[in-house]
Amino acid sequence: MIIVDVETTGQDPRKNAIISIGAVDFNNPENTFYEECCIWDKAEIDDKALEINGFSKDKLNDQTKRSEVVLLTEFLTWADKCKSKIIAGNNCWFDWYFLYYAVQRYPYLEWIISHRVIDLHSLCYAHHLKRKIKLPEKLIPDLILKYVVLHEEPKPHNALTGAKMEAEAFSRLLNGKNLIKEFEKYPIPTYLL
Repeated sequence: MIIVDVETTGQDPRKNAIISIGAVDFNNPENTFYEECCIWDKAEIDDKALEINGFSKDKLNDQTKRSEVVLLTEFLTWADKCKSKIIAGNNCWFDWYFLYYAVQRYPYLEWIISHRVIDLHSLCYAHHLKRKIKLPEKLIPDLILKYVVLHEEPKPHNALTGAKMEAEAFSRLLNGKNLIKEFEKYPIPTYLL
């Protein structure tokens, strides 16, 4: 799996832009990817999205940053070296669609990512069912992190931090063990072993 988290200027992949991509190769968690880019012309910007990711409008339009096509080319080159091309993460369809629509803007880029995804929310939901415990009304990302005994994702969000935390949560839910060194200090609860 490639655990991916993207930060964007909104929720619509046809109108909003990717501003950063963070990714972790689950089979080789020391292999990570993080880059930012300047937004594409005419991309819409939702102020609520900027509250979440901490980017400013000036930073989004910084012409010294790589372009979206360069960011995508670098990400796809990195992803091509990963064993699995399945995107995974929390709300992974959001990330998948943003990447997919962005690649479609550039006909010379090849979509190498699987059309399958693995969702952290679904995995955590299944783990709750298996344990026959009541699910929270809304199993939001911070509740998933709390369930696997990690701290809440820092705010503003950073795509690589999000991808690393999601990768760690996947490992704890699937394998009952630590994946990323920086999270070793957080004990794994016995119900995950």
